[in-house]
Amino acid sequence: MPTQPLSQKEIEDRLRELPGWSVESDHLIRTYRLGDHFAATALVVHVAQIQQELDHHSDLTLGYNTVAVSVNTHSAGGAVTELDFRLAERVEGIAPGHGAD
Repeated sequence: MPTQPLSQKEIEDRLRELPGWSVESDHLIRTYRLGDHFAATALVVHVAQIQQELDHHSDLTLGYNTVAVSVNTHSAGGAVTELDFRLAERVEGIAPGHGAD
């Protein structure tokens, strides 16, 4: 899997394709708001399944009705890589099905 750090330009270009996502402290991040705690928990479980499929794991923070996702690639020195964006795209694809915005 790609583990080369992306350039600032590549990151900016990719972020245009992922509204709601941003980069802070070398992590690709997004916080989702959901209807209640059960919906938030279900999203966390679904994201965990995707992480297992990709063999790439983010930090997930579960709140009452929020889920925060923060990811970078440790094997690339903690930089943002294509693999991080692949995970973000997959999460973006399932989040609406859980009622996330």
